[in-house]
Amino acid sequence: MASEKAAAEKLDELYEFDREPVSSDRLLGFGYFLGSFAGEHVAATEFVIGAMFVSWGATVQDIFIGLALGNLLAVLTWTLLCAPVAVDTRLTLYWYLRRIGGPVMTLIYNLINAALFCVLAGCMITVSASAVRIPFGIPAQVDWYPSDWRFVLVVLLVGAVVVALATLGFKSVATFSAVCSPWMFLMFIAGAVVMLPVLAQAAGTDSFLDMCARVVWTGKTPDGSPPMGFWKVSAFAWICNLAMHGGLSDMALFRYARKPSYGLASIAGMFLGHYLAWICAGLMGAGAAILIGAPLATLDPGGVAYRALGWAGVVAVIAAGWTTSNPTLYRAGLALQSITPNWSRAKVTIAAGIVTTAIACFPFVFTRLLDFVGLYGLLLCPAGAIVIAEHWVFPRIGYTQYWAARRGMRLNLPALFSWAAAVGLALVLETTGTLHLFYLFVPVYLSTMLLYIALAGLAGAREPAAAFINEDVARGAAPVVPSPSKPLPKASGALALLALVACLALPILVAAGGVDGYEERLASMKTWLLAATLVYFAGGIVFYKNRAS
Repeated sequence: MASEKAAAEKLDELYEFDREPVSSDRLLGFGYFLGSFAGEHVAATEFVIGAMFVSWGATVQDIFIGLALGNLLAVLTWTLLCAPVAVDTRLTLYWYLRRIGGPVMTLIYNLINAALFCVLAGCMITVSASAVRIPFGIPAQVDWYPSDWRFVLVVLLVGAVVVALATLGFKSVATFSAVCSPWMFLMFIAGAVVMLPVLAQAAGTDSFLDMCARVVWTGKTPDGSPPMGFWKVSAFAWICNLAMHGGLSDMALFRYARKPSYGLASIAGMFLGHYLAWICAGLMGAGAAILIGAPLATLDPGGVAYRALGWAGVVAVIAAGWTTSNPTLYRAGLALQSITPNWSRAKVTIAAGIVTTAIACFPFVFTRLLDFVGLYGLLLCPAGAIVIAEHWVFPRIGYTQYWAARRGMRLNLPALFSWAAAVGLALVLETTGTLHLFYLFVPVYLSTMLLYIALAGLAGAREPAAAFINEDVARGAAPVVPSPSKPLPKASGALALLALVACLALPILVAAGGVDGYEERLASMKTWLLAATLVYFAGGIVFYKNRAS
């Protein structure tokens, strides 16, 4: 019993303002958010989504222009909606929504939210496991159910590591991502570069754009179904993280930001991650399929990366899965902790991690990823619309903020009805073929906000009420000036930088040699790339550890 009590006390030391505003001495600099976004969005899902665009018949214009437009809209949503509310309140969405919607609505939201987060994190664990399986000779798992019991054991191992890292909290998650993200980004580029000779030979042209149009983004689907098209590609890029930006779930991260402008850190995720990584993953996947003479759909992310980059590719997929599942599971823990206030966030995260790992044993979580991502954002974004209405619109039209809580209501019925009605509208629009799933965000968001304003006004939001919270607390503590940084470990940083240069130079040398001798150069590169990877992590871990100490 004594050991259990000591362990519980250690976990409780990881408390991270789960129920109150973040204090000014715990605010973090812009670099932490860059690292977190780059690590989370240069991730395991990029291997899956990049390949999906190839299979869904996207064209070159769809990819290079459509993705740029959609990712720009996502950055603006984080910067103009999510980050300002987070900095104003210094609260997680879950506890701020409790003040607006009452404990019953928050319970409903958090149960749905946590369940969806667990599925998403489970997808990342499955993708990591698709790489870990390779040295054990386990076949690729691309069906709904696992076909090899050894794959289940691999998932359990990967899940245990992910849960341990997520339990350590936001700063540990961000630091882990900061170490991995520069190298992971180069792995995506390296995988695309080494496949260029294979793709050029198959396309019969040295023109990059012509090659892409002929053998990668051809505008044709394998089964002859209609291709995605420009606007669907753009819309997907915008809504891919809808629950995080438009749905305000990333308030959990930005409550640590010193300024609302830190929302621009999402550029690292959207353009280094989604934009470039999706393009590189498409090139890598198409090239790997040509090399083995099999359809791309028969390859899992681990198989694609291994054929392009060898064991360094395996490590890349594992790390990509971890850096995405860690913050996702961290958010799931925050959601569940708000409905289990007697448990610490760390304990709840462990419980959520067990459920997540069980889900990850079933590969369907990544084979249906794109549809899940669209549905996931659509179900949760109405909560963000309700918060935006109450936080910004109500004071400007003379409504009373937190009117339901001031009345002692356990359930804000106008908020719940607005949410349900908007989701119902989306269901009608999608099932009748009026709008595609990827286009439903705007009508759902606007209808939720307008309906809530109207119903809240009828229910009593127009009436003045006494303040029920400390307004200074609601706004959050004032930012503080950061303390001077300590000297950086120059030697380890320089070593890590040289290793990154090698990770980029090696695949370029392979591609520059053309088709003649390609196989020999590729095999040699895989050996040296793994060595450069090990050197990078040795130097990078020392560098970041000393900088943080």
